[in-house]
Amino acid sequence: MKRPKLNPVVIALLLAVLLFALGGILRPGFASHAQAMNILRLAALLGVIAAGQTLVIISGGEGIDLSVGAVITLSATLTYRLVNGDNGMVLPALGLTLLVGLLIGVINGLGITLLRIPPLVMTLGMTGVVQGLVLVVTQGQMQGAVAPIMARLVARPLALGIPGVVLIWVVLGVAMWLVLQRTAYGKRLFAIGVNRTTARLSGVRVPRVVVATYGLSGMLAALGGFVLLGYTQIVFLNLGAPYTLPSIAAVVIGGTLLSGGQGGYAGTMAGALVLTLLTSLLTALQMPESARQIVYGGTLLVLLSVYGRQRALRQ
Repeated sequence: MKRPKLNPVVIALLLAVLLFALGGILRPGFASHAQAMNILRLAALLGVIAAGQTLVIISGGEGIDLSVGAVITLSATLTYRLVNGDNGMVLPALGLTLLVGLLIGVINGLGITLLRIPPLVMTLGMTGVVQGLVLVVTQGQMQGAVAPIMARLVARPLALGIPGVVLIWVVLGVAMWLVLQRTAYGKRLFAIGVNRTTARLSGVRVPRVVVATYGLSGMLAALGGFVLLGYTQIVFLNLGAPYTLPSIAAVVIGGTLLSGGQGGYAGTMAGALVLTLLTSLLTALQMPESARQIVYGGTLLVLLSVYGRQRALRQ
């Protein structure tokens, strides 16, 4: 008899419900409507940032983008300086930051495909380069201001009491589904994730797909920095650093194989919700940062065991 397969998205959503209910039991007021909206807002921030990470991990080849945190900080810094409190500069600043993020991602992809640098090494090295660029841009001083429209669109409720960033997240989720399931790029991405040699023999131009994937990852990280700035209203040098590990964890919790070729953004959205609920619950219980990191790692190990993903690697 075949063992029934557990859907990672369903598992993550059930775990999110369980955590929310547990929080309501342990801390009165945790399960309130206001707290639920705040959790959704924070999950949306992580979910937007983890979108590019999802594409990179699906592409296989030990793909993980460690430069997302630095790109987030650079994007927020550029936006902060360019906008300088002017609503009219929001769109030009967004366009420029997305272009910069795309360029950084393309450089990552070229280093991986042309120079054959392992993704972990390439993106880790790029992290240092981008952090240096942040210092060059700021000269040690964070000058600028957030435009009022950014706070209205991101942090405040837009419709039915739902925060704007959540609506942005939903739109991004639909766009990601269309890209992965309804485009030639999406089909090629899954193909190279399953087996790059087979994909190449089938006519897929693997280097182009890899470069495009890392370019999209950089661009989506830049979008995450823009959205995060609209929420925080302030920039500091390590703004994006705390999101690097959680962006990877959200993808894995959502059931995307670290070996590539299987997964999707719906799982990442569910994973982001689980991690945010975990963080909120641990914060409500006044757990130290060290305990939070232990819970992150423990959650990943437990869920990977439940999914039985290790036996689902390439055969």
